[in-house]
Amino acid sequence: MRLRQIALVAREMKPVREALYELLGVDDAFIDPKIAKFGLENIVMTVGDTFLEVVCPVQEGTTAGRLLDRRGGDGGYMVIVQVDDLAAEKERLAATDIETVWEADIGHAKAIHLHPRDVPGAIASLDQMDPPEAWYWAGTDWNERTARNAGNIVAAEVQSDDPVATAAKWSLAYDHPIDDSSGVPTMNYGTTEVRFVAAEDGRGTGLRAIDVEAIDRDAIFAAAERLGLGRDGDTVTVCGTAINFI
Repeated sequence: MRLRQIALVAREMKPVREALYELLGVDDAFIDPKIAKFGLENIVMTVGDTFLEVVCPVQEGTTAGRLLDRRGGDGGYMVIVQVDDLAAEKERLAATDIETVWEADIGHAKAIHLHPRDVPGAIASLDQMDPPEAWYWAGTDWNERTARNAGNIVAAEVQSDDPVATAAKWSLAYDHPIDDSSGVPTMNYGTTEVRFVAAEDGRGTGLRAIDVEAIDRDAIFAAAERLGLGRDGDTVTVCGTAINFI
């Protein structure tokens, strides 16, 4: 298993797209026209060989729009973990109380989304690619659009009122143990991880932060200053999400 993609949700696409392009050093992103069936538009940016997506509602009554209303603005939306055998994961999940709310199978790419009632904090997704190094949600030429300033997304941080209970639900969803030796419940995949922390900003349960490898720190922080983005040390806030550059 490996954290492979993060999705954020924005009320307006243009300002977020422009900020992330400049911050990360991105010239172009993949746009999936099929996402229109969910009432959304999107961009998928390549960072290392991981992916940062932004979705934006373009009609009323979407799940993304309700999340924007509930959390009071832009923020985290989805955590996508790549798995080796989705059929086996589906069989395992069928023996739990976790509900699948959506699934796709286009042969070389497969995915399921889990109900946020059962796995709170973000839409949790399990995805399989053939071959594993591919990522068809970002097109077949995703490696031609790699960010210059930043590398892989290596962590996601989910906040809630009860991090231990939330971590237990994610552990069941992904059949992966929780390591709390650091004092922060963490689902560690080796090269990537998902952390669970207490909600302290008044926005409730949600995906609050991601860790991203910094390639050109000077360019990142100069862009953050030009754009007037909030910055605290190595952390820059954009689209209602703290990006920790490591």
